[in-house]
Amino acid sequence: MCYRRAVRFILPLFLTFALGCGVPVSGTDASITDDAGVSPDDAGPGDAGGTTGDAGSTDAGPSDAGGADAGPGDAGTPDAGPLPDGGPAFTLVTVSSPRELRGVWVASVSNLDWPTSSTLSADAGRASLVALVDSMADAGLNALFFQVRPESDALYPSTLEPWSRFLTGTQGQNPGWDPLEEVITLAHARGLEVHAWMNPYRGLVSASSQTATNHVTRTLSSAAITYDGKVVMNPGVPAVRQHVEAVVDDLLTRYDVDGLHFDDYFYPYPDAQNTPFPDATTYSAYQADGGTLAKADWRRENVNTLVREVMGLITSNHPQVRFGVSPFGIWKSGTPAGITGLSAYDAISCDAVTWMNQGWVDYLAPQLYWPRGGAQDFIKLSTWWAQGTRGGRNLFAGLATYRLGSSSSWTLAEYRAQVQQLRDLGGDTRGAIHFRAGNIKSNLLGVATLLGGDLYAKPALTPVLPRMGASVAPAVPFVSVVGRALSVTDPQPQMVRFFALYKDLGGGQWELTQVRGGAQVTFDVTPGAWAVSAVGRGGAESQGVRVVVP
Repeated sequence: MCYRRAVRFILPLFLTFALGCGVPVSGTDASITDDAGVSPDDAGPGDAGGTTGDAGSTDAGPSDAGGADAGPGDAGTPDAGPLPDGGPAFTLVTVSSPRELRGVWVASVSNLDWPTSSTLSADAGRASLVALVDSMADAGLNALFFQVRPESDALYPSTLEPWSRFLTGTQGQNPGWDPLEEVITLAHARGLEVHAWMNPYRGLVSASSQTATNHVTRTLSSAAITYDGKVVMNPGVPAVRQHVEAVVDDLLTRYDVDGLHFDDYFYPYPDAQNTPFPDATTYSAYQADGGTLAKADWRRENVNTLVREVMGLITSNHPQVRFGVSPFGIWKSGTPAGITGLSAYDAISCDAVTWMNQGWVDYLAPQLYWPRGGAQDFIKLSTWWAQGTRGGRNLFAGLATYRLGSSSSWTLAEYRAQVQQLRDLGGDTRGAIHFRAGNIKSNLLGVATLLGGDLYAKPALTPVLPRMGASVAPAVPFVSVVGRALSVTDPQPQMVRFFALYKDLGGGQWELTQVRGGAQVTFDVTPGAWAVSAVGRGGAESQGVRVVVP
């Protein structure tokens, strides 16, 4: 269902409920929106299909939340003071908490994470999604990077691309339900963002797969290149880029996702024989049309154009959606000094440094799938990437959960140290994305226990979207006390992603204890002072409504 249509239906109902029923204990003028605070300016997600590429959490200060996002002027005049029946007093307070993205890649390709099988019924599929979301929330994560386009297909109903075979076993076969809509509802209710993870150029994981008649390898068959047993859509063909952008715009128009994410499949990783990618004809056509770039530069420019145009599309049409890419963890071999390995810049035409410098991404999530020390030292690489962030853009490092136990280097102690390293870097390094969900769900070597019981034991909101004007704080919520529970709604539900519950520690200190989403949320509380804020799309936060529960 189109979420914009849903919002238009829900908003009048909630305004009627909030303003016409019972006693609104807090709220705002529903017309006040523009005075809210504005934010300033065979590994890895892409390797889930089998590439040769082998390659946490962060410190965050209060400046990106609470008072920095919303001042007193964003909330109208609250209903402060005791209720008519002598109930508790409600006041507005400034709340904030450290921000940290705690993401996880959920791979659908080859049924790695979800769906767990291509023969699941609709009921079984829904049940497995519930279990997945619950396990990720219990591990303290706050963002799912859900693979919706593993091979130019869709895990949602689309007129542009066929249903994924990983849902039903047959590409183009309707599973009878909408997994993307379902996971958005489930995840938001548990306080997790949903980022649509797309592979931009992969046509087929296996060149021998049967395809639907509307699959891009058929509709743009002249641009479909078989390489290393797979099918790649030629990045040098403008129609390929235009198709990807149409798919992006369609999905972001119809689904209320929090982000769009590209993995590291651009030009394909070299095969075992280092066979040149067969695009000589396309390059010759470019030259015949007056192009002067060398072939390697031309390839990088083809990828650059896609990234640049997707950011332009998002900025224009979907400004509150976060856009980022997870490149291979080494930009160039020898950079920084002492690092050796495959060069993403040369091997797959991936120039992530330019994307960051030009502001074409909101974040980078380099796949840093190595331990500390050695020729791909995690400390050196994470430090170098962190130093390259620009204009408030973020670094969310990709961490190799899947490697735990694979060698003596990969222990829980190593994993803990990597998360701590990212936190110590501070600045615009604001989190991590873990590969992959199945390893956390199975509690590989106890990693879910480490995350949920220790490293992520306290909840966190994700960083505010860094693009100027993309994050607007919503109005403060309506809060009602019902026994030992707080019932929360908002006068402008279309502006709100989550509600955040804070405990008053005294002395102006607040501790974030829960994050929930939905049109109406109930928080169970104990006697004491609490505050509830509204968190908008893009992460900006309203002031908190403080209430003392007797």
